Amino acid sequence: MTETHDPPLIIGFAIGADGAVRELEWSDISKAAALKPGERRWLHLNRKVDAARDWLGGQGGLDPMVVSILFQEDTRPRATRHTDGMLLNFRGANLNPGAEPTDMISIRIWATEDLVITTRAYSIRAIDDLADAYRANQPPATHGELVTFIVDRLTFRLEPIVARLEEQADELEAEWLDQDTPPPKQKLAHFRRSALSLRRYIAPQKEAISALIRESDDFLSDPAKLRLREIQDVTTRLSEDLDLVRERAVVIQEQIVEQRGEAMNQRLFVLAIISAVFLPLGFFTGLFGVNIGGMPGVESAYAFAIFCAALVGLTAGLMYLFKKADWL
Repeated sequence: MTETHDPPLIIGFAIGADGAVRELEWSDISKAAALKPGERRWLHLNRKVDAARDWLGGQGGLDPMVVSILFQEDTRPRATRHTDGMLLNFRGANLNPGAEPTDMISIRIWATEDLVITTRAYSIRAIDDLADAYRANQPPATHGELVTFIVDRLTFRLEPIVARLEEQADELEAEWLDQDTPPPKQKLAHFRRSALSLRRYIAPQKEAISALIRESDDFLSDPAKLRLREIQDVTTRLSEDLDLVRERAVVIQEQIVEQRGEAMNQRLFVLAIISAVFLPLGFFTGLFGVNIGGMPGVESAYAFAIFCAALVGLTAGLMYLFKKADWL
């Protein structure tokens, strides 16, 4: 973990027993970690800050294994029941300035009935949406619905990115078919990397959503489960769309290789025809260029013209044979 002067708490909210929403500062939780009776808290921490990990493992009172998972460097989507809570990892589009949306970034979640802790390394729009809901005094009714809200917003922002990849596949195919020239190698390679990068996480994310529904009967309300099933269907469709995009990229690549192979074969065929024409010509010119006695036509003034006419006739005869054999 790198040293940074950023605050450990990015954002936090508490909902009292009376339903009042209160935004938290780092000083509010660093001094007193205990929840008030009937209070629910959501804390969003910066996993790049050492103080956040130290607080969770100390005053926060979290299981060391939970803390370790919340601060792992490399993760893949998952949903696991652990003691009285759920350990969740999900991925979302990287919509930060200068970043590639397909370079998906992770959100790690520890969720119980009265406490949700999320950690991230880079800004995630789904968390901004959730914070806006809290500030508008419209927070999720339960922490199960809070998790559902995050998963919903992550999926919502993936749909236009997958749709854009499908459009790019159409553009690549149209560009190749219309101009009869393959797209630039870098453009096709970047397209394939983008599709594979998304596919790498969307497929396991579908399984993570399924595990969340399956293992959290007492954590999710029926409406939340229904919404998660709809999100799972959307994620399945996105995964299938990415499979199709990947296959289209492979087809384009195979067609380009085939086209280049045909072009190379055509060039080799032309060279073979040229060699076939000039081989007998080279033989006769070499034969008659021998500087020894007894060569026919040496004394004749018309011998060279006759010899050239014979070579022209030989060439015409070869071309006729190649044409009749449908080689030209």
